[in-house]
Amino acid sequence: MFGTFASIYRITELRNKILITMGLLIVYRIGGHIPTPGVDGSIISAALSQQSIFGLLDLFAGGAFAKATIFALGIMPYISASIMLQLLGAVVPYLQRLQREGEEGKRKITQYTRYLTVAISALQAWGTAGFLTTINYGGITAVHMDHVYFIPLTILTFTSGTIFIMWLGEQITEHGIGNGISLIIFIGIIARFPEAVVQEVQMVWVGTRPIWLELMIIGAMLGVVASIVLITRAQRKIPVQYPRKVVGRKVYGGQTTHLPLSVNSAGVIPIIFAQSIMFLPSTVAQLFPDTDWLQNLVALTLAPGSFWYSIIYATIIVFFAFFYTAIVFNPRDIADNMRKNGGYIPGIRPGENTSNYIEKVLTRITFPGALFFAAIAVLPWVLIAQFNVNFFFGGTGLLIVVGVALDTLQQIESHLLMRHYDGFMKKGKIRGRSM
Repeated sequence: MFGTFASIYRITELRNKILITMGLLIVYRIGGHIPTPGVDGSIISAALSQQSIFGLLDLFAGGAFAKATIFALGIMPYISASIMLQLLGAVVPYLQRLQREGEEGKRKITQYTRYLTVAISALQAWGTAGFLTTINYGGITAVHMDHVYFIPLTILTFTSGTIFIMWLGEQITEHGIGNGISLIIFIGIIARFPEAVVQEVQMVWVGTRPIWLELMIIGAMLGVVASIVLITRAQRKIPVQYPRKVVGRKVYGGQTTHLPLSVNSAGVIPIIFAQSIMFLPSTVAQLFPDTDWLQNLVALTLAPGSFWYSIIYATIIVFFAFFYTAIVFNPRDIADNMRKNGGYIPGIRPGENTSNYIEKVLTRITFPGALFFAAIAVLPWVLIAQFNVNFFFGGTGLLIVVGVALDTLQQIESHLLMRHYDGFMKKGKIRGRSM
């Protein structure tokens, strides 16, 4: 392990990527502590501490929402914009053409995502600003500024904060290591981990929770982490045969390889998308605080931990698992490439039959994987209801942390193995100097 870290230091390109990533993440964490003008963060934290929906919002904002800092909206408006464009891309011909145009089309879609992020951020900032003006805790109001000035200033502050976070994520993806947006969510979640550990220790220390129950919870969480790693890395390998070709005196092909199909091809994207959608009703409710029927709908049927919330949340995760898998993995293209290179699956005719076979296998392994992640996502609410465990590091947060950590480690490992160094997860066959 120490040798692996030494290898990272010796590879200049990889070392610089990691340093850039860490530096930008530190900037993000610093911004999460800069207060919004005219707001008393302590009053807001105290007022929101008992409301679970805001605990979830604060989880994805890295603690910035409860303090009403300049990064209070976090990266979720960008995620919402990405969801909308990807859904529209399945039905709008213009967006479909852009998706097939390669890098140029990708740049245009990214630009549209930025514009839509600004619009969504402004809308959510407007609702959040209005909500902040209603907070009163112990007879003290959270906002100490004239509302006529506070609301437009807060809209500008929150929107600018989200745009800056989006820029940080893009810079990490382009110049750093890993997916920038996922890493920003990741660092926001693990930033709350020390506080959660301290709270658990205090509960055991004062006798609020028996130590045997705490050990059971820790054991269950370790088991969940192990199962997430197992399912995330699980693959179904389909054998592929390539015939021998003789060109002059040289023989090409004639080898048997495999097509790896991941149980979780979509990664943590379905969970992030689903969580973003589940935040939407509460955002709309903030825009209309005097609409009783809307407030009751959110409170009774879409409150985190309720039966309907869990059902809808799990259903959306399963849907996006299939949807995103269909975007990133096209069986027809794979079957065409195999046929062009002379490859075939033993017992399956090349072409359409191969495409149908791959799609059938992919569906069979994606469905149980999606159900597993949906079950893990709603697990914290079961723990809260049955064991009075009041933390949000499990479930969605845990899935994102493990998924992003594995993805980032794999990218680091690819740099190491490419230069014949030992990786974190498997050994390189040859050792050599860095390039």
